[in-house]
Amino acid sequence: MSALRSVVLGTGGYLPDRILSNDDLAAMVDTSDDWIVARTGIRQRHIAAEGQLTSDLATHAARAALRAAGIQADQVDLIILATTTPDQTFPATATAVQAKLGVPGGAAFDVQAVCSGFLFALACADSMLKTGLFRTALVIGAETFTRLLDWSDRGTCVLFGDGAGAVVLQAQTAEQAGDRGILAHHIRTDGTKSGLLHVDGGVSSTGTIGHVRMQGNQVFRHAVTNIASAVTAVMQETGITAADIDWFVPHQANQRILDGVARKLKLDEAKVITTVATHGNTSAASIPLALSTAVGDGRIKPGDLVLSEAMGGGFSWGATLLRL
Repeated sequence: MSALRSVVLGTGGYLPDRILSNDDLAAMVDTSDDWIVARTGIRQRHIAAEGQLTSDLATHAARAALRAAGIQADQVDLIILATTTPDQTFPATATAVQAKLGVPGGAAFDVQAVCSGFLFALACADSMLKTGLFRTALVIGAETFTRLLDWSDRGTCVLFGDGAGAVVLQAQTAEQAGDRGILAHHIRTDGTKSGLLHVDGGVSSTGTIGHVRMQGNQVFRHAVTNIASAVTAVMQETGITAADIDWFVPHQANQRILDGVARKLKLDEAKVITTVATHGNTSAASIPLALSTAVGDGRIKPGDLVLSEAMGGGFSWGATLLRL
């Protein structure tokens, strides 16, 4: 039997209608447009409507990805949803997406690695497809992250937004895939640093949802170092160099982090996809949203070599290399 490779057939994204600008935030907390832009590069973010669930955002993005792939929902046999903001404690929000899409069977489950969640979910799906356990997967990152925010904390409430992004993956033989598909992953965690970026609530600790708490300077320092190490590991595994990469699609955390990683890796700034100014940090949704945006506007084309990276609470971090 020929070796299988996971190929991206389609991408999709979704952003809620409501936009919260920096000026809007300045009316709520002691901040300003200049202060936010200078420190983060963010100018606005999208906010989920009252009653709009994470599964609703995820379903919109999934449908867009299925349309782009030319795949019907009944062909999907695996759904992995990366989220930190599930609809309920259980069942998995992926099961709600499965029901809303009308996917008749297979498996659906959530992955929780915060901002790195999409890359962790992608690695899970890739492993399952390559073994032949499943054939066609929806991998989704979706968040209603603003519901975790303390709107009086200007260090965190200015950073985050809501949204969803998705990709359709299909297992293909080498003959079918050619040089397309997922080429390498590198994912890691370090639980000893969890206190630097966390939510101060939970089911078994406080019985409350809690709010995001972050030591920004410490997170920035670890982010640049850890992300660079993951990207370097992927490059060494595949033998590629920064010059070989057509597009860099990073987690949209903060423009200063994106700039720092690009400099450290000696990546051409013209190859970096950035959506942080208009999306904010959408956590697990940010990479698939940015990928969908750049595919949709024609920058990223079939055959392009795409490198992604992320770091999130936990700490979790990783990198993925794929050829679209």
